[in-house]
Amino acid sequence: MRNHITILCLLCILLNGCIKDVAPSDALATETLTATVEGLTNAVNGAYALFKDHIVFSGTTNQNNMYLRQYYHLSDFASDDIVCGQVTTDPLFLSFSLDHSPAQTNTRYFWYVSYKIINDANTVIEAAEKNNSDDPTVRQLLGECYFLRAFCNFNLVRFFARPYTQDPSSPGIILRQSTADAALKERSSVGEVYDAILSDAQKGADLMEKQRGVQYASREAAWALLSRVYLYQEDNENAAKYAGQVIDGGRFNLATAATFPSLFSNAAASTETIFCIAFTTIDDYGKFGSIASMIYSDGNSGWGEEFASPSLLSLMNEHQEDVRWSYIIPLKDGDGNMVKKNGLETWYISKFSGQNNSPTLSSPVMFRLAEMYLNRAEALAKQGNTAAALDDLDMIRKNRGLEGSLYDQQLPAGQTALETVLNERRIELAFEGHRVFDVYRNNMSMDRSYWGYHLPGLKETDIDLSKTPTGYANMILPPTDPRVIYYIPIDEVQTNTLCTQNP
Repeated sequence: MRNHITILCLLCILLNGCIKDVAPSDALATETLTATVEGLTNAVNGAYALFKDHIVFSGTTNQNNMYLRQYYHLSDFASDDIVCGQVTTDPLFLSFSLDHSPAQTNTRYFWYVSYKIINDANTVIEAAEKNNSDDPTVRQLLGECYFLRAFCNFNLVRFFARPYTQDPSSPGIILRQSTADAALKERSSVGEVYDAILSDAQKGADLMEKQRGVQYASREAAWALLSRVYLYQEDNENAAKYAGQVIDGGRFNLATAATFPSLFSNAAASTETIFCIAFTTIDDYGKFGSIASMIYSDGNSGWGEEFASPSLLSLMNEHQEDVRWSYIIPLKDGDGNMVKKNGLETWYISKFSGQNNSPTLSSPVMFRLAEMYLNRAEALAKQGNTAAALDDLDMIRKNRGLEGSLYDQQLPAGQTALETVLNERRIELAFEGHRVFDVYRNNMSMDRSYWGYHLPGLKETDIDLSKTPTGYANMILPPTDPRVIYYIPIDEVQTNTLCTQNP
């Protein structure tokens, strides 16, 4: 079926000429850099800006096209943490419906801007290494570029290739590690891509000795990336090791129950933030193009058409005192009843709101200390060290208002250590782009057996919230399903004939 869709999309594009003048990913224009530190700094800062800017793609600028907006839609909207509140022509709907296409705009743009960041990083790396400077500032900038290249490659391989734990020899992505790379290039294997990511992240960690603020990469950010990548490989020893280096380094502290509710609206100032993408009031895209606009609204600020899922709410219901509820906002009428939209209860998500009191502004957190505790806990659980894993979970829980509900090295009845860790991970990192990868890399199925418009053909009159839906497709997706990942964008396969398509 997927092959039929691919052929149909290709024919439509070729016959209608929808895509014009699209350059292959290695042909993106580069800035002319001077040999000065100021020039290198400006170039590196420009690479960071690409995570949040709306840039020209295929001849136009679209407010919906922004790296981070696509990142969260492609990941979280395909998970069981967010319920789809309507049918829409916006390509974000394809993450819910799983009706992927090589021509969908969001994956095409994400691929394009990712390689643009990589190309910018390559340009700085080559300029800095040519100068062979021992200047700590130059070394820091060079390390940041190795980190950015590793970070972008990791996100690409997670979206467009099978999980490492399924088959490291399967097709990965195209590694562009030099501005001189040939335009025509085959996909490297997943294992080769992971090797390159780890090498770059380690180089970045070795080079970065200065601290430019959490809106820039740092040695600790590189360690955090190494911990995450090793966890995805199930190299549990190294995943725990690098998580521990961040934890024990002393630079960061967990937000407390008192400060956690303001962590995401003040990300750059939080004691827990390791690395964030800094947005300012100038970068507040409002209702059109912001991350928050689809999942929150103060009445006029956003569409507010996607909600926290019944599945996640059910997991959290045991502890109403958990301060993590502060990011899930029920919309109620004047009588205190839940407001329904298209038959679904409205549970807004506010993790991308509140900076400078704006409902559509935040500085999205890419790495934070709580993830390091969770990474280490998962690694320890898989190594059979349940007591230490639960101790790490308790470090988080006692800072989330759950001092009276700690595990105290005892597993909940009927749960394995891994299940306990993944449940805690789901609640703590909800809506931050982790859940879909956590499910599939652990060879689990995604269970979306709840009402929502991810169910094909659903009508509002079909919805009965007192019952669990039955008989619909798209409720349970096994980890081996082709739709777990996205198609390689048509721009790449058209211009790079050596690039094979996903089945």
